[in-house]
Amino acid sequence: MRIFFIGDIFASVGRSIVVEYCQRVVTEERVDLVIANGENAAGGFGITPNIAEELFGIGVDVITTGNHVWDKREVYDYMAREPRLLRPANYAPELPGKGLHITRSRSGVPCAVMNLQGRVHMVPTDCPFRKADELLAGIDDSIKVRFVDFHAEVTSEKVAMGWHLDGRVSAMVGTHTHIPTADTRILPKGTAYQTDCGMTGPYDSVIGVEKDAVLRKFQTSLPVRFEPAKEMVELHAVMIDVEESSGKATAARRFEIRR
Repeated sequence: MRIFFIGDIFASVGRSIVVEYCQRVVTEERVDLVIANGENAAGGFGITPNIAEELFGIGVDVITTGNHVWDKREVYDYMAREPRLLRPANYAPELPGKGLHITRSRSGVPCAVMNLQGRVHMVPTDCPFRKADELLAGIDDSIKVRFVDFHAEVTSEKVAMGWHLDGRVSAMVGTHTHIPTADTRILPKGTAYQTDCGMTGPYDSVIGVEKDAVLRKFQTSLPVRFEPAKEMVELHAVMIDVEESSGKATAARRFEIRR
């Protein structure tokens, strides 16, 4: 089976390229499961119920998030009743939503999708490594296909998580930094890995935000209003092939569309 994972969707321009190409990619690439990180989908900060429904409506099967998941309060109740919208599992358990969703691919294969968040230079959360162990211990052994979005700041923490999960999940792909990395590979025990998928959004920017505002912030340290950029829109994703019977990844490649 084939998993199509779309990196951090940033603001309306990021959504627009996903809406334009998602169904075509699913058909042409024979995709069985679509996962997308949507934590920046609402103007660059958070996600709303309407945006989540839009993404589900065009073929996204599961939406993962990260540190901006709580930016839009209207998503709190929605997340509590919509299991396909995940938040990092290592947030406090009493918060809305879950960090694990069991779904089925288009061909009927059961799949586990997990969302975790790093702790280095991020808001305080429970240990993602121990939480990963806890999630995996609770998944039925019959579910072989397992995907992890690890939303983390530093490359070392993501690389460490890849080694921690090697052979226990089909794939682990990092998000959050909005910069795609060139280290897509299959780890020795069969886990597909990439440190960061990259952003789906405007690349004539500083990680999605208008350049001038960010430059003023760096040069003056004064408060500035960040606005999403709009030019040079690109879709960045990872395409992963998984052997259904074993859950081992057999191929992984970066996938890009430039509009």
